[in-house]
Amino acid sequence: MLPALLPVPPFLPYDSFMARYTLVYGVRLIPEGTLKGVDEATLTLADGSTAGLTLHTFDGTIPQLRRSLDRSLDAFFDLLPGAADEDLEKFGD
Repeated sequence: MLPALLPVPPFLPYDSFMARYTLVYGVRLIPEGTLKGVDEATLTLADGSTAGLTLHTFDGTIPQLRRSLDRSLDAFFDLLPGAADEDLEKFGD
């Protein structure tokens, strides 16, 4: 049986119970056609376990890369559980 959730007191900030994360992110531009391969990066977590980090590539002009990156980030966050409808209405595009 799940414990009952306590009501949020009105004096607390709106997002006081939102989950907090660390976003691991990296970007590097190289001339198209010069990339030979991309390997998975490995993260070491505080408990000593490891987690994989998938790396993605896009080809194109700077405007095309920006659009591709924006779409990729939007899709990433759309797939994550926990975004309440009101959060999407307030902060979504």
